[in-house]
Amino acid sequence: MTGPRQTSNHPPLPPTTEADRLDWLRLLRSRRVGPSTFWRLLSEHGTAAAGLAALPAVAAEAGVEDYRTCPAGVVLAELEAGTRAGARLVFRGAPDYPPALAELEDAPPLLWVIGQGPLLRRPTVALVGARNASSLGARTARLLARGLAEAGWLVVSGLARGIDAEAHRAALEGAGGGGGTAAVMAGGVDVIYPKENEMLAAEIRARGVLLSEQPMGVQPQARHFPTRNRIVSGMARGVVVVEAAVKSGSLITARCALDQGREVLAVPGHPLDGRAGGCNLLLRDGAQLVRHAEDVIEALARPEPPDLVEVIEEIPAPPPERRSRAETLALHQRILDRLGPVPVPEDQVIRDLGGAVGQIAPALTDLELEGRLERRPGGLLSRPS
Repeated sequence: MTGPRQTSNHPPLPPTTEADRLDWLRLLRSRRVGPSTFWRLLSEHGTAAAGLAALPAVAAEAGVEDYRTCPAGVVLAELEAGTRAGARLVFRGAPDYPPALAELEDAPPLLWVIGQGPLLRRPTVALVGARNASSLGARTARLLARGLAEAGWLVVSGLARGIDAEAHRAALEGAGGGGGTAAVMAGGVDVIYPKENEMLAAEIRARGVLLSEQPMGVQPQARHFPTRNRIVSGMARGVVVVEAAVKSGSLITARCALDQGREVLAVPGHPLDGRAGGCNLLLRDGAQLVRHAEDVIEALARPEPPDLVEVIEEIPAPPPERRSRAETLALHQRILDRLGPVPVPEDQVIRDLGGAVGQIAPALTDLELEGRLERRPGGLLSRPS
């Protein structure tokens, strides 16, 4: 079961000097600047330094007074904390940045990484499932993860208790085959959650990879888990769901995978077991059925059809139209009228408003900086919850 394939331009080159790296980190850590806004500012202004210089004016146009960008001292402290934790920054476009993740429009500009960074170049599959896993579900996760690692695959998951933890442990056992495991953290890469997985995290640190887009020292909160899930699915060619209730974080990861054009696969379960409800629902809707690691490898190793889209020279977009303050406020209100607590796709909002992307995208950034709009994984927008 696959979603629509995403197209994207080649990502910009990673920063090459310490000053550039500091500017990237400052821009990303500035208030209300997420990955989508970061990439838009970088695209419009050419460099992170220019984006930082322009950000107060952008915020002022959005009605945010006295906006201040992230101070250099804050990111210097974060860099020092990373050094103490044995972590390093990997920027999008760098060799150890996960190649599939770099394809996403909302790819993290940078990741904190601890461990064996070259593993992130391996072909990757995500394996996720219930925290309250059954004995059969745990055994299935172990067999799948070990078989995939032995076949040279990197198994990525979220270091949660249950299926995630079983997948990480088994992938480490099978790492002799050239694969391994990567754990995507919801908080800072130096903050182990849950505490019961501290020993497992230490093993992954030594033989696998820990990574996060969050600043060092950040304690995971509920809002961090969906954004973490988009990285889990975004790194992978496909997502395998072993056990999952109908309403669960694992199904959020599966939805992210569909939005990102990844394969979704699921292990079937008994219809009366609530932990299998989400997997059976995915299978009903077209997910590929998984019995063992060979099913996953066969599904994900198929060559993709050639891209028949002709490559043409990109024509620079015309400069955005200038609007009066009243027109800008009216557009903001029209956008907000289309949004509610339930996330909707950004392209749907643009189509409904009947405007060009170049006209509406800046208004979306204005509303995000004001805190009146939230961007969700998969290109979704909503009112703040």
